[in-house]
Amino acid sequence: MARKKPMDGDFLMFNVVYEDGSLSSNRKVPTAELDGVKDLAAARAIIEAQDREIAEKSGRPRGRVKSIDRAGRK
Repeated sequence: MARKKPMDGDFLMFNVVYEDGSLSSNRKVPTAELDGVKDLAAARAIIEAQDREIAEKSGRPRGRVKSIDRAGRK
């Protein structure tokens, strides 16, 4: 049986839709950085900062974020 990897803290997961129509699923945002579960503006800013860092390292820019939504909600 596979074991779950230990998490380094608490995270909320978000699905991100970009303006070009691409989807990035289950993006992790630390809960300590948010002002509550419904703080989508802060989550968006964190995800955009992550995208800039990834683009800088890879040399391939990411499109602009169109929308974000919490992943795994029922």
